[in-house]
Amino acid sequence: MTHPEAVSDQPRPPGRYVQHVMGMPISLALRGRHTDDAAALAAWTDVMDVLRAVDRVFSTYRADSYISRLGRGEIGLEDCPPEVAEVFALGAAAEHDSGGAFSIRLPGPDGRLVLDPSGVVKGWAVERAAASLRGLAETDFCLSAGGDMTCRTLDPGALPWRIGVEDPADPRRILAVVPVFTGAVATSGTAHRGGHLVDARTGEAPAGVASVTVVAGSLTSADVDATAAFAHGPGAARWLETRPARSGLVVWEDGTTTTVAPVLPAR
Repeated sequence: MTHPEAVSDQPRPPGRYVQHVMGMPISLALRGRHTDDAAALAAWTDVMDVLRAVDRVFSTYRADSYISRLGRGEIGLEDCPPEVAEVFALGAAAEHDSGGAFSIRLPGPDGRLVLDPSGVVKGWAVERAAASLRGLAETDFCLSAGGDMTCRTLDPGALPWRIGVEDPADPRRILAVVPVFTGAVATSGTAHRGGHLVDARTGEAPAGVASVTVVAGSLTSADVDATAAFAHGPGAARWLETRPARSGLVVWEDGTTTTVAPVLPAR
């Protein structure tokens, strides 16, 4: 999991916002022209509205969501909002690029495939929600969802956002700090949610890897590739090295790490 160094709990300082949706904390840090004015508050409201709408469509925990109904065979893809087809296309591309290790259809307990696009939805949803923040003039932002985040820096004199990468064996400890001006960071691992990640080719939890953090230009890409790399288990770093315009940190079960060379420009 990753943490933006600037985001803090209540009482809320100017330019800091926190709410919960999709079963996780959503936090925002703003700096620049709009931090605590009407424009900032309106953009934050839009962010949360987008994420709540995504949850209504894609939540696998809501029996009435389109994804749950689609998975049960009650409706077809043509009955769903168009963004469902968009997420399915992203999932198909990720399955192809990962050699089948990543999939939005996973083996269930009875051996049948279960529809679960969660590995695509979070990063895609946060990038979608960040559109309102990009409309804030002369304002930098760092938007985090459960520790995965997308950042923008417009001010040429500003410091980078400093993103801490947790030690999966001890989440109180920070293994590395990633400076990001504009880009996204996502981590996949089992420290917070247990063994929920599997290699879709086998239906088994990958061996040898504890977490994978990926830095990319968009959170959609970073989130999918972190999950796909994790699914490769012992081949996580080797697979991530094949991905264009990515950098990352793989933490192995024995505590050692492998760094994939940085690709985002220093400035």
